[in-house]
Amino acid sequence: MNIKYQLNHSHEKFKSFLLNIKEYFKENSHTIHKARNELKVIEFEGVQTVVKAFKIPNKINQVVYAYFRDSKAKKSYQNAVKLRELNIQTPTPIGYIEFYKMGLFKESFFISEKLDYEFTIREPLRDLNFPDRELILKEFVAFTYDLHQKEVFHKDYSAGNILVVKNGSDYSFSVVDINRMQFKPMSVEEGLDNFAKLWLDEESLLLIAKEYARLSNTPEDKAISILKECDEKLKGFVEFKRKIRGKK
Repeated sequence: MNIKYQLNHSHEKFKSFLLNIKEYFKENSHTIHKARNELKVIEFEGVQTVVKAFKIPNKINQVVYAYFRDSKAKKSYQNAVKLRELNIQTPTPIGYIEFYKMGLFKESFFISEKLDYEFTIREPLRDLNFPDRELILKEFVAFTYDLHQKEVFHKDYSAGNILVVKNGSDYSFSVVDINRMQFKPMSVEEGLDNFAKLWLDEESLLLIAKEYARLSNTPEDKAISILKECDEKLKGFVEFKRKIRGKK
């Protein structure tokens, strides 16, 4: 079996960990998420890491990822490096590794340092009585606007992918699940649409739209209208898929 990998130059001591990641992953039972992909917290040399094992793709994509497209693990690493260069918080990338067999792409892993955080943005979005709720959401909008000004479009900008850390009386934010990203100039419409996956209630939607309008010098009514349309479009699409699948 052949491999391709890249290790962060500041994390040379993790080389043996990266090269033997399949064994470390198999022997560790600290799973923190398991769906299509699996994430585990694994300690190495006194450092807590998060290891993301990507699902082995189907036969067609084994060819695609071998010869035509960067893997999700590679994109996760490269995007993390890019974000940190832009002074956007994401867990420190350690490296990625890909495994090939008979010329086909098989397993892949992305490793980062574990980030300690208080909660995700989901909690203040869902709990109207969450402490500092309005402040957190306004600072979150400012963080998102900064992403957009730096031409970063996170295509999986859902509530569970934004981690929140309290710093004194302020809050900072870190993004995860970053393999699907684009780096491009963004219009106000695209920027507001980026909030749609947060599944907003009316109060949160209005607060976010008004704050984004203030930061982007956009009329409030226009921003509210755009975000409402984006929100309704996504919710309608999800409901349509549920009906197609026979779910209530």
